[in-house]
Amino acid sequence: MSTTPSPDAAGPLADIEDFLARHERKELVRFTTVGSVDDGKSTLIGRLLHDTGAVFDDQLRAVKKASVGRVEEEIDFSLFTDGLLAEREQGITIDVAYRYFSTETRKFIIADTPGHEEYTRNMATGASTADIAIILLDARLGVLPQSRRHAAIASLLGISQLVVAVNKMDLVDYDEAVYRKLLAEFGAFTAKLSFDGVSFVPVSAKRGDNVVMRSERMPWHAGQTLLGLLEMLPVRRARSDEPFRFPVQAVLRPNLDYRGFAGWVARGIVRAGEEVVVLPSGRTTRIAAIDTYEGSLSHAPAPLSVTLRLTEEVDVSRGEMIASKEAPPTVSNDVTASLVWLSERPFDPHRKLLMKHTSRWVPARIAGIEGRRALTTLELEPIEQISMNDIAIVRLHTTRPIFCDPYTTSRATGAFVLVDALDNGTVAAGMITGATPARDRRFDGPVSPTERAERLGHRAAVVRLSGEAVRIERALFEQGIYAIALDPPAASPDVVAKLCEAGLVVLLHDVDDARYEVCVAKTASVSRLEGALSVPILDMRAVAGDVAQHVLEAVTAADNESGAGI
Repeated sequence: MSTTPSPDAAGPLADIEDFLARHERKELVRFTTVGSVDDGKSTLIGRLLHDTGAVFDDQLRAVKKASVGRVEEEIDFSLFTDGLLAEREQGITIDVAYRYFSTETRKFIIADTPGHEEYTRNMATGASTADIAIILLDARLGVLPQSRRHAAIASLLGISQLVVAVNKMDLVDYDEAVYRKLLAEFGAFTAKLSFDGVSFVPVSAKRGDNVVMRSERMPWHAGQTLLGLLEMLPVRRARSDEPFRFPVQAVLRPNLDYRGFAGWVARGIVRAGEEVVVLPSGRTTRIAAIDTYEGSLSHAPAPLSVTLRLTEEVDVSRGEMIASKEAPPTVSNDVTASLVWLSERPFDPHRKLLMKHTSRWVPARIAGIEGRRALTTLELEPIEQISMNDIAIVRLHTTRPIFCDPYTTSRATGAFVLVDALDNGTVAAGMITGATPARDRRFDGPVSPTERAERLGHRAAVVRLSGEAVRIERALFEQGIYAIALDPPAASPDVVAKLCEAGLVVLLHDVDDARYEVCVAKTASVSRLEGALSVPILDMRAVAGDVAQHVLEAVTAADNESGAGI
């Protein structure tokens, strides 16, 4: 029996293949909706999906059924994206919802993000990969603090284009004066941000005005509709001449004859035979092969996931990076960054932090707070504490180097998150603005007490206790403080001094006065070492309250003599 398709069947098959080929060639654009609560973000996306024919018949029937009793109209457009039960019950967006649609020129991925202040972290997550941000302003309420906050965060995240949709124009009788006033006010604010372009459009998501079709009720608006802007706005694209970056995710060794390094091309293009550098070792080698499941490639552009094989046996592990030899990233332990604080718990300098940067996890600490961005003026204002939703400029120190680029140059190697080491909660999202090369701060000779203190995150100390040393040792350990309890037989002056030199907090319990005085005198020699921080001597026998907390504050506070912070 012949398997050749009949002429009648070949026509539809060719049409389908042609459609798929044209769809594959369309430019992919990611955009997100941001703004204050109840500005109509979900309704706008629902209207956009509905009017572009991106809603399936069964979805439309389900939304119509769910809309009964909720709105006067036949369709509550917000239900196309607000799928969680809690979202429908409260009439708000809580989680990020992703939707997809396409036009003749582009295909789109939409991230519908929440507007409530307490869900700012979800907004930052949804906007982190966007090319365009649509920020909604309620024509009745104007510019709100959350509107400014979301615009500032979108700018920090490197989104190139901002579309300001002045929504609910139907509730102000499509008054041009209202629109012009908001355009002037918010336009002055966004001019201070780093967008490539800012576009304004008056819309009514509920009525469909200027969303997909031009509104006859606003003839005074001569610009594009919202969809028209989405189809025409230029977006930043990775250039082929950018330096190559490849964070290693895993080492593949299926047999003795194969050793490959799996990961994704974060930036640039890697080519077989290209000379590269492995960080942090600094070893140079060449790319022997670029492997994928489908076969080997001659080159691989970002963001392709591949396995690289090297010409030489170079030690490479997860979290390390293979990069361009000619233009490597900055290898640094000290970076300056813009930080969006996401945790409900304010910044606590005594809690240990981990930084997740590319595929690398490193202990980190906030070494200094330079200030917070004021939402009204965007000026830097001094603060002593970082609270939820603050946009702060900070200096960070990591115990092991990271391999980074400025966020404005590369999102992939310029972004990071901070995680609480005790509960694994994500506390902040950061964008690197500057980095001090590690070679500029490298020391020669033996390891100094200051270097040990930086690595451990606290200074050494001698603490005298009357009892409960084991309980206090455990409490300090849970807070990330390296402490050791010594009973009288073990508490010789030489041992105490050496443990302090190694950076540990030494807990002495039930030692007599004479032994204690000799230990203190011997420990004083550690403070006199070159580059050493002062070693606190703490007699806690008569202290009331939480002794472990007192010790924690003493060993993580700034040094009184040098001013150095730990």
